[in-house]
Amino acid sequence: MKKVAIITGSTRGIGRSIALHLAKTNYQIVVNGTKQTLIDEVVQKIQQAGGEAMGYLANVADPTAVTAMIDAVMARYGRIDVLIPNAGNLQDQKCLRMTDEEWKSVLDVHLNGAFYSIQRVLPHMQKSGGDILLMTSTAGLSGSIGQVNYSAAKAGVLGMMWTLSAELKRNSIRVNTISPAALTDMTKPVIEHLKEKYASKNEPLPEFWNVGEADDIARFVIALLAQQDEDLTGEIFGVNGSKVTKWQKLVPSFSENSIDAFFTTWKSQKGSE
Repeated sequence: MKKVAIITGSTRGIGRSIALHLAKTNYQIVVNGTKQTLIDEVVQKIQQAGGEAMGYLANVADPTAVTAMIDAVMARYGRIDVLIPNAGNLQDQKCLRMTDEEWKSVLDVHLNGAFYSIQRVLPHMQKSGGDILLMTSTAGLSGSIGQVNYSAAKAGVLGMMWTLSAELKRNSIRVNTISPAALTDMTKPVIEHLKEKYASKNEPLPEFWNVGEADDIARFVIALLAQQDEDLTGEIFGVNGSKVTKWQKLVPSFSENSIDAFFTTWKSQKGSE
C-alpha cells in the first residue's frame, strides 16, 4: 500500500519539487497551496507521470482550513504518513519600519501554519508512526538583517522540532528539520540583489549563495524518508546542492560557576580597547 504525504505550499519552489519527486516513489501526494490553478497544474503533472495525487486549496494560517484539509485527506486515503509543512512567505523590512501586518503575516504562515498542520495530523499519524519534516533557514539559525519576522519564525520552528522530536518519539514519529539553500521564486530576488551588491564592490559572491536547485532538496527528502532508523529524529540538516551539513543543537559554552570569571575577563578586555 502506498504511503500518503502532505506537503503544504507545494505549488512552486522546493515544495513543488518535493511533491513531484516523492510522487515517483511509494507515495500518494497531497498538493496544497492558495491558488487552485497552480494546485491543479502540479496534480496533473503527477498524474501524467503515473503518480497519485489530490489537491487541496487552503491557507495554512487559517486553522479551520487546515482542519478541513486533514479531514478531506483522511476521507480519501484513510492515513497520513508524512507531513512537510513547507508553506512560506516573505515580508522583508528593517525592524523599525516593519508593520504589524508584515510581522503577523510571516509568523502566521511559517510558524502557526506548521503548528496547525502538525496538531491536526497527529491523531492520525500516532497510530502507525510517520515523519514530520519542518523547514527552517539560516535566518533562523543565525539571523538575517531585514528579516526579523522570518528569522523569528524559523527559529521558532527549531524549538518546535526539538520539543516534538522528544515528545513524539514514543509514537514512532520522527521530527526533523531541513535548512534548504536553493534557487527558487522566493530566493531568486535576494540572490540577484546580492550579486549586484558584491559586483558593485568588485567582490565575489560569498560561496554560501552559490546555491543548488530545488530538486536537490527533493532528492535529500527522499533519501531521509527512506532511512529506517527510529533514532534519526531531532536533527537539522543544511542542504545546498549535493552538500549536506548537520547542524548541532545549541549547548552552553561555559558553566554557571564561571560567569563571574567571564565578566571579569570581558571587562578587562573592554578596558584595554
